[in-house]
Order: sequence, then structure tokens, then C-alpha cells
Amino acid sequence: MTRTTIGSVTHSGDGTNGENCVIVYPGRSSGDAPTITGSGRFHFRLHFRPDFVLTLVVAIACSFAVVRFGLVTPILTLLPRAHARWERDATFDDVVAIARAADRLGFDHLTCSEHVAIPEPVAEVRGARYWDPLATFGALSAHTERIAFATFVLVLGYHHPLEIAKRYGTLDQVTGGRVILGLGVGSLREEFDLLDAPFVDRGARADDAIRALRACLGRARPEYHGTHFDIAGVVVDPCATRRDVPLWIGGRTARSLRRAVELADGWAPFALEPHEVRTMLDRSADSPVWHERSEPLAVWLQPAALDPIGDPDATVTAIAALQSAGATGVSVRLRHGSRDHLIEQMTALVELVPPE
Repeated sequence: MTRTTIGSVTHSGDGTNGENCVIVYPGRSSGDAPTITGSGRFHFRLHFRPDFVLTLVVAIACSFAVVRFGLVTPILTLLPRAHARWERDATFDDVVAIARAADRLGFDHLTCSEHVAIPEPVAEVRGARYWDPLATFGALSAHTERIAFATFVLVLGYHHPLEIAKRYGTLDQVTGGRVILGLGVGSLREEFDLLDAPFVDRGARADDAIRALRACLGRARPEYHGTHFDIAGVVVDPCATRRDVPLWIGGRTARSLRRAVELADGWAPFALEPHEVRTMLDRSADSPVWHERSEPLAVWLQPAALDPIGDPDATVTAIAALQSAGATGVSVRLRHGSRDHLIEQMTALVELVPPE
């Protein structure tokens, strides 16, 4: 076997008070293990093969404390130069097989993006294929048991808040409470114009829409009076199974992070380096609104495509870097050449870094 494997990992506590984390490797006794202090958070007792790189083990152990994996679902979106060739002709049966594997392996959620219609010149840059998340997730829920379904992202400017509350509230009923609403302001003006949706004030409208959604989700008789939306005297039946459907904000700007901190449960940025995320989170943590939150902010980050079979060390290093940057979860893309290869990569990932 060429890749390093871990026999067992145990830890107690949340890692904030120097709790013990013990890593035991096959064929090694525990009597001669050194004790190492890692980043002021854990004391590690490591039992390792002589040829293993100690610093990498420390990075692995750090990542085990909080790791959760989402899967950026292949096939559903084809981004230029970011998809495998086999995805072009893949079918929904392939998506179902991947969803079942993710469900079985303990992944937190699957993603699906939203675009209604992409102008042809723009499709060369943003891609042309975007499966509709509502229909896709409804179908996948019948083939899975526990995995959640995250819109990544739903463009707020394309919908009235009541439309989202009703349609995705119904989906929440269909899935048994497994919906996560990833939300974005949107930036493709051509699509806004195509849908006759206001573009210039989309930021302010999105903020009000998020507040309206929070007031409407899980309520059969919602009421909300805001700057752009006024809702009263209506019945929404069925509605979501819960009032606290998770709301995550997409984007990559400081404003998207402020929006998440002020109005939502999580932040799911894209195309940011770990050091950029760390800097943005540190600045946000100094703001009064950060300290006014009743719950910690979920932070879901995306690394570049990982190859846990071919390069396990780089995989662990990438995940550890995201968690050092502040990630509470990692939405992964994996390198793959077929459906079966992808599922093998998913299996290798959770063996290499077991999910929480």
C-alpha cells in the first residue's frame, strides 16, 4: 500500500482546552509515543510508522476535530474546464448512484446551482448546463435517507420570497426536513434582464428578501413588512417543516460575509484563498453584529479539486488549510474519470479524513 492509513483516532472535548487526541497506527505499541502540543489547541500522542512525516500527521489530527464534507455534485453543472469528459453524456441514473454513495458515506449535503437561461456568449465563460435544484432534489430525496440538499446558490432576485417559501417549503416536506437554502444576490445582468428582474438595487432587495424568508419559512400564515416586500393575510400550505431552515449566503466579497453574519446561518464563498478567508473572518469577528449572533456562523469553503487516492498528502494539507482559515465544513470537488472512479474517490476521502 502506497498511501498512509490511520488505524484509529480518538479525541475528547471540543479541542479548545488542550484535550488529548490519540492516533494509533497498526503494528505499533503505545508505550513509546511522543507527546506534541499542536497550535495551542490539542496535545497529541502520536504512534506512527518511522517513515511517516510528523508534521503531516499533526495537520491530519487538527482536521479531524470538526471536519464535515459536502459534495459539489458533478453532472448537474458543467463549468468550462472544471468538469470531467464523462459528465457531458452522464444520465440522472449516474447522479442517483453518486447521491446514494454520498448518503452512505456520511457526506453532509449535495449541491445544485441555479440559472434559468444563460445567454450564449456568457455560456462560454459560465457554462450552459444548470439542472433545476427543485426538481433535482425532489427526485434525489426518494433515493436517499439522511443527506441534505443545498441550493448553491438560489438567486434571490429571480424570485419573490413567497415563491421560495412555498416551493422549497414543499421540498422540505418531501425530503423530511433536509433542505438548505444557499442564497445569492446574483451578478449576471443579462439573465436579470431576460427575466425582467430589477438589477441595480438587487443587493438591498436581497437583504429584504432574506428577512422575509426567515419570517415566512415554516409558517402557514406568514407576515412580514419590509422595505421591498409586504406580506400579510395569506396562507402558505404546505410550508417548511421547520422555521429554522438553514440559510447560507454565497459570494466572495466582504459584503457577502456581512450579509451572512447579519441575516443568515452560514457563509459559503467561492474562489477565495484560505488566507483571504481568514483575513475576512478576523475582520468580521471584530464587528458588533458578530457578537450579537445567537449561534456561531457556519463557514463552508471549497478547495480546488482533490485527489485522495492519487495524492492523499495534498488532500489532507488542503483540508487542514481550509480549517485553519475558519472552515466549519468543506464542500469538495474530486478528480475523477468515471462514475465509479468518483465513488472510489469519495470512499478514499472519508477513509483518509473521517467526517464528523
